[in-house]
Amino acid sequence: MNNGRLEAFSDGVLAIIITIMVFDIKAPELTSWQALKSVWPVFLSFVLSFIHVGIYWNNHHHMMKLSTRVNGSILWANMHLLFWLTLVPFTTSWLGRSNFAAIPTQLYGVSLGMCGVAYWILQTVIIRSQGTNSLLARAIGNDLKGRSSIVGYVLGVLVSPYDSRISMVIYAALAAMWLIPDPRIERFVEEC
Repeated sequence: MNNGRLEAFSDGVLAIIITIMVFDIKAPELTSWQALKSVWPVFLSFVLSFIHVGIYWNNHHHMMKLSTRVNGSILWANMHLLFWLTLVPFTTSWLGRSNFAAIPTQLYGVSLGMCGVAYWILQTVIIRSQGTNSLLARAIGNDLKGRSSIVGYVLGVLVSPYDSRISMVIYAALAAMWLIPDPRIERFVEEC
């Protein structure tokens, strides 16, 4: 199987995830600027989750470009990633509706962290399938950025019972870290 079908299926699932998240934003009944204050937590949680899902979509796209073939292990590792990503709309909704309360913030971090773990597993399965000298393996290198992200999510989850605002700053910082394209990956994708 080539990676095009896997990428197309994943793109469709990610598009649905984003659509579900946006449906959770309800317009206020009143028509004043003040009325928007009631929806800002839901909107802010949507924006943060949209960025995270967009980062996974972008990185998944690059990873598939550097992959030469797909096998059953890769398919299941990809489904594992999609499973965790499909939980993001639920945790995003609860986070925004709770006004960033401790337990929803903690669960939000768990869902994002598990997306990171699942992505790492998919990446590892692909590299194991295609060899340590594959384009993906060479592009990833030691993957300090990926490993530090998982540590960051764990830190955010542990801090949230004490101060969920710090957790939200951690989750936002992790998103900001990934918004900057990785020049190693970009260089290898251009070579394909």
